[in-house]
Amino acid sequence: MKKVAIGCDPNASPLKEIIKKHLNDLGYDVEDYGSDDPIYANVAFNVAEAVAAGKHDRGILLCGTGIGMSISANKVPGAYAALCADAYSTERSRKSNNANIMTMGAFTVGAELAKTLVTIWMESEYTPGGRSEPKIQRIYEYAKDHQK
Repeated sequence: MKKVAIGCDPNASPLKEIIKKHLNDLGYDVEDYGSDDPIYANVAFNVAEAVAAGKHDRGILLCGTGIGMSISANKVPGAYAALCADAYSTERSRKSNNANIMTMGAFTVGAELAKTLVTIWMESEYTPGGRSEPKIQRIYEYAKDHQK
């Protein structure tokens, strides 16, 4: 069973609750990292650190647009966050880019689309050795070489 970390800012709290229920219905173990902090970066850092450390297999972050959460989470070494707003990009964020965190915007993605995207993202897997492997390895190498 995949373990999923989820968090959001106050703007996205209602969508987070819908997604949590959806994930539970799909059989995933979900840990909620909160939604009360108006400084979304704090939640993003907490979720991204937990995912990067291996405490959770994947993370989901929500704010008004998902952009701020994506930028914040990507500051954490080992966190690879992708903004997901359509089915194809969501699937490719896993299959081609091996993203371990998805971000979405509560003001830009409705509840039904969000549930569909979460399902796609959770069911998609990265396959090592494919066409994207050299590209992904270059990202990992750069991150490793530039860690403080």
